[in-house]
Amino acid sequence: MGKYIHFTEEQKQRANEVDLEYFLHQKGEILLPSGREKRLKSDHSITVRGNEWYDHAKEKGGLAIDFVQNFYGLSFPDAVTMLLGGESGEVYHCAEKKEEIKKPFVLPPQNKDMRRTFAYLIKHRCIDSDVVSFFAKEKLLYESCEKSADGTKEYHNAIFVGLDENGVARHAHKRGIYTEGKSYKGNIDSSNSCYSFHFCGTSDQLYVFEAPIDMLSFISLHKSSDWKKHSYVSLCGLSEQAMLKQLELNPQINKVVLCLDNDKAGIQACEKFKNLLCEQGKIASRISPTLKDFNEDLQESINGQPQSYEIKMA
Repeated sequence: MGKYIHFTEEQKQRANEVDLEYFLHQKGEILLPSGREKRLKSDHSITVRGNEWYDHAKEKGGLAIDFVQNFYGLSFPDAVTMLLGGESGEVYHCAEKKEEIKKPFVLPPQNKDMRRTFAYLIKHRCIDSDVVSFFAKEKLLYESCEKSADGTKEYHNAIFVGLDENGVARHAHKRGIYTEGKSYKGNIDSSNSCYSFHFCGTSDQLYVFEAPIDMLSFISLHKSSDWKKHSYVSLCGLSEQAMLKQLELNPQINKVVLCLDNDKAGIQACEKFKNLLCEQGKIASRISPTLKDFNEDLQESINGQPQSYEIKMA
């Protein structure tokens, strides 16, 4: 049993105010952009922001001490000691308390064409050209043209749009379309998670994915079927809100097929979602990708062979 360590209230407060982004970088963890938060590369269900964290799969979160206890499996004294830098008393940077003004939701400006986006999705991601063209024509997918702060550079991204029941854009997911280096992906500020990228069919089946590219990849793999009769939703993360919203808006749906990633976070989320769906009287099943996700499965099925395609502009 570890020795008893007494911490003053001031020490505990300082430990709880440690900036988790800085702390995790110091520990060698890789963080990925996720809107205004950062997502752990080693566990996509966990996001951090300042000294706060949340595990979307387990639906719990808190401040820095709770995080270190849960993530590293440490006792309370050991967690506080780690956050305070050990016996030396060195303290990691504290998160700054900033009053945030919520920005209104605004779609990024649209580029005059979609050539870069078509090339990225079809050639690099192997998504079927007819599938890409369909979502572009439905105004659910477009290419942005965004200026740098000094106005000297242009940035192009694929924008996956989520519409509400009145056809108004309420959510947008941005995906970098550059094939070299690390590309950006994340939701536009003030996006409403209930209306992430989706397509509504007329059948009683809803297919649920983590990311828009996973969704388009799955449809490409099953293009020969009458896929447009079913409904599809990309959570753009691991929150269940968009899935539950689709069930609310489409009462005919009673079968939900979970198509989340074949990794720890995806498997845990599937179990949680199955329980939620069972409570609503829905039939839940799972289709798991053979590899990590359905885009990897799609690329594997192409087997590296060049894919001929025709760009059909929206």
